[in-house]
Amino acid sequence: MGHLDHATFGWLTPVLSYAMACIGAALGLRCTVRALGATGRSRRNWLVTAASAIGTGIWTMHFVAMLGFSVNGTEIRYDVPLTVLSLLVAMIVVSAGVFAVGYGRDRTRALLLGGLTTGLGVASMHYLGMAAVRLHGDVTYDPMLVALSVVIAVVAATAALWAALNIKSPVAVTVASLVMGAAVSSMHYTGMFAVRVQVTPSGEVLPGATTMQFVFPLAVGLGSYLFLTSAFVALSPTAGEREASASAQRPVESVAR
Repeated sequence: MGHLDHATFGWLTPVLSYAMACIGAALGLRCTVRALGATGRSRRNWLVTAASAIGTGIWTMHFVAMLGFSVNGTEIRYDVPLTVLSLLVAMIVVSAGVFAVGYGRDRTRALLLGGLTTGLGVASMHYLGMAAVRLHGDVTYDPMLVALSVVIAVVAATAALWAALNIKSPVAVTVASLVMGAAVSSMHYTGMFAVRVQVTPSGEVLPGATTMQFVFPLAVGLGSYLFLTSAFVALSPTAGEREASASAQRPVESVAR
């Protein structure tokens, strides 16, 4: 049995991965709040942005945390197509959940369906990402911890969507994002603690890419996307601000006439 280290670089990767999860959650919640106050194409665009932010945040959290994952007696590589597929799954399933909430007429039903769909998608992303791991040995899982990680994912996703429907103020969104970041990180590490590796020493070169060749550059790119999109959303006026601006301009136009 190989010794697993989930924090090779100490607290750096857990803290950074938690930060990515919080940023993705905060951005997703803010975009969903904007979407619920918009109509037509604007609502769709905000929901797409929300889904991409949440999906990117979750995926980046997972693979930033994986930068600190190591197993004694073997190097680790990643299957590139499967890794990319895990990102696509995160995006698509989160989109389904967010759109269910954004357009659902029955809020309770939409929340439950969206939370279940998104939670299962998050869990699928995690285990697809783990399926992409290539090492000298066999990987198995503790079924009870796997089940617990899926439950955490569903509960976390449902709570995130509930927050998007019910929380409006920036301070409340910030608090909800910190809680959601903790929930998503808990799901990840619960799933990782379920991992068991039986190392088989070998001199063969493993297929796939190393973390520094593929995962690290992609995580940095997606993290940059989150920061830039956060800046865009922060600088974009809300519906209330646009209405206030329009109301302020009306008296000026009346005087000019």
